[in-house]
Amino acid sequence: MIHVLAFYLFAALVIASGALTIFARNPVHSVLWLIMAFFNAAGLMVLLQAEFIAMLLVIVYVGAVAVLFLFVVMMLDIDFAELRAGFVEYLPFGAMIATVLAAEIVLGIGAWKAGGVELAQRVAPVATDKPNIEAIGELLYTRYIFLFEAAGIILLVAMIGAIVLTHRARGGVRAQNVAKQVRRRPEEAIRIVNQPIGQGVEL
Repeated sequence: MIHVLAFYLFAALVIASGALTIFARNPVHSVLWLIMAFFNAAGLMVLLQAEFIAMLLVIVYVGAVAVLFLFVVMMLDIDFAELRAGFVEYLPFGAMIATVLAAEIVLGIGAWKAGGVELAQRVAPVATDKPNIEAIGELLYTRYIFLFEAAGIILLVAMIGAIVLTHRARGGVRAQNVAKQVRRRPEEAIRIVNQPIGQGVEL
């Protein structure tokens, strides 16, 4: 009984948070509602015994993506009144996409009721008594270890490439000379001038 109550609670909060993410007037509030939707979606994943996906939702989406959205929204000077003005213009296109997504959900529910497809057991059969995270870790670091390491190398190369592309020498920039600053004496720092009244200072 507690599982059913928890499911309906998390599901209702996910739907409400998603709606408030769209309809909130303040963009910062929208991001906060999105974070709440991620947390409740993680709760649904825990109920489905998919602890790994729940952990990814909290660590990756809430801890990185949503916080990045929050900083970008707070730092950029966006005219949100102008953005809201185009809401009616894009409403038919948004309604069409929402209809397609709803039809896909209904089709998926119908296929699930017709009978589960046991593709996972054919591709990589795992024991049912193992936790979700342990099964994924064992499969990832044994059967797919080389693909996992290759993906890590590709990400490392992409990170180094991004640093090289953005870190280039620019002309006309005064660089800091630490040795010159350390050698500087107090008598070189200031100059006392007895300047007559009404005359400028010669540099």
